[in-house]
Amino acid sequence: MKNYLLTLTVIVAGLSVTVLDISAQNSSFQSKLQQDRQKWQQEMEQFKARSAERNAINELTDSIAGVQATAAFLNKDFVLEAEQVTFKTGNTVFVNSSTNFISVKGNRAVVQISPSNFAAGPNGVGGVTVDGMISNMKTMADKKGGNTLSFNVSGIGINAQVQIYLPAGTNRASATIYPNFNSNTIWMTGNMVPYENSDVFEGSSL
Repeated sequence: MKNYLLTLTVIVAGLSVTVLDISAQNSSFQSKLQQDRQKWQQEMEQFKARSAERNAINELTDSIAGVQATAAFLNKDFVLEAEQVTFKTGNTVFVNSSTNFISVKGNRAVVQISPSNFAAGPNGVGGVTVDGMISNMKTMADKKGGNTLSFNVSGIGINAQVQIYLPAGTNRASATIYPNFNSNTIWMTGNMVPYENSDVFEGSSL
């Protein structure tokens, strides 16, 4: 009987130690879990703060670019650097903005379409360049603050009708070009920048 009680006492004591050990482990696990949760929350707050800062900087940068583009547009002193060109067939290609552009400087305009990086083209850079004087220039503002500029540009032997639209608060602009040498209307989209800030390459004009 004494042996039985001794054995039972040992078992109970062992169970008690085991329970205490499990309890300690569980407490340690809960503590670590809480620490990890707090660390994660801190990292998320820091990430949100950095994201908010980046968004604020991007919004400010976009706002400044929009103001500069609008001023250059209204002063007729800008370059629309195209990133995409769409043809009458509906085919859209991504292009080099340094060789695909519309520039306006006072009463002079250059319209250059160079979608090919492989063929020299009439202008030597894979397309066509029209460099000439502006005529029939018209401007129009819409109710949303956007501005439209339309004009004709006459080069040597060819000319084109151009219409450019700049929405309010952005430097993203679009243009429609109606060349007189064929009926292939062309659309351009890209960034509008002040003339002096542009770094485009002009090919040989027609």
